[in-house]
Amino acid sequence: MTTTYPTRDDVAPAVSAAVRVRDLSLDRARTFLTILVLIHHSVIPYTHFGHTDPASWIGFDCVVLATDSFFMAMFFMLSGLFLWPSLDHRPKIGTLTRDRLIRLGIPFVIAAFTVIPIAYYAIALRADPVLSFADFYRNMITVGPWPSGPLWFLWVLFIYTFIGGTMYRISRHTLDPLNRLAYLGYQRPFVYILATFAITAVLYVPARVYFGPNQWFEVGPFSVQESRVLLYAAYFFMGAGIGACHPERGVISAGGRLAKQWYIWAMLAVLPYAAMWGFIGIKRGILDNPPDLPIWYEAGYGLAFAAFSVTVIFAILAYFLRFQRAGWSILDPLQHDAYGIFLVHYAWMLWLQYALFDLEWPAIVKASVVFVLGLALSWATTALLRKIPGSYRVL
Repeated sequence: MTTTYPTRDDVAPAVSAAVRVRDLSLDRARTFLTILVLIHHSVIPYTHFGHTDPASWIGFDCVVLATDSFFMAMFFMLSGLFLWPSLDHRPKIGTLTRDRLIRLGIPFVIAAFTVIPIAYYAIALRADPVLSFADFYRNMITVGPWPSGPLWFLWVLFIYTFIGGTMYRISRHTLDPLNRLAYLGYQRPFVYILATFAITAVLYVPARVYFGPNQWFEVGPFSVQESRVLLYAAYFFMGAGIGACHPERGVISAGGRLAKQWYIWAMLAVLPYAAMWGFIGIKRGILDNPPDLPIWYEAGYGLAFAAFSVTVIFAILAYFLRFQRAGWSILDPLQHDAYGIFLVHYAWMLWLQYALFDLEWPAIVKASVVFVLGLALSWATTALLRKIPGSYRVL
């Protein structure tokens, strides 16, 4: 069977409208991901298997397993979408590097010296209630460890962007194979999703087997989960491939078949998600939760992880392309402040969890309070920061 692609004549009359619709959908999807980040960090202390608070609920384990398995990969994919169009407007790699240093580097440095120490001081006080912030801060900066919390995303994204800019300078057509694959996905999204699964599985599963799932590269505030470095790179450059040329004719087009079949990808995502829980059951019930898991286990879990990641990412994209293209959305008021909320929320979350630690409240109540107040305080903080002259270039 010959695949027929939409031609320029087919698409051109609606290009402007399609671009506006696509941008609105993706902006809302990115805001939705920011909300998921806050939910993720709100519930982690109250999970059944990993709780650090006296209250716990296994339903939060279901939430954390799902979010941890896809949302950062999706952030990288959405970031990659706009790489080639940005380079088209900034043909010199130095210009893009400067802009990304302002947008990513400055927030990383400032937050690493402020938000992160403030956040982790709340954890340190549980172990040593008389520890002064000055002593804690000095020890973190000079001796370590100096965790980065969710900020690791910024410096890794900068590295991928720099690599992408270098590729663009070598040839704008570097990502043409991925772009052609995206064109194929306009009418045959299953083929595109299957190819994405194959690419990400090849890059992720061997790394998971070699490094293990929990090993982190850490140098000062620079950290990243070693088994996922290539996985995140794959999603970033798959996104860049989609956006390299006429994304309105590719797999994430509002007029493509992906958006029309959103419910199919949502149902398919349930299968690998159930498989991951099956592996967790084997680890805890049959293998007795050993510190070192056999290769077959890590490989099998890695395949389920890769399959869930790709299906749920495209299910969410399809949903937003299908239903969130126009009109008003509850996500819209947060849209312009979402990045700032991402940058500052971690300190609010950890201090709220510290404040609620000794209260004998159900886990669901504690997590709800942390999420609602954490979102409100992070949003208010971002609004105040945006009043600083020049902050609009960063936030």
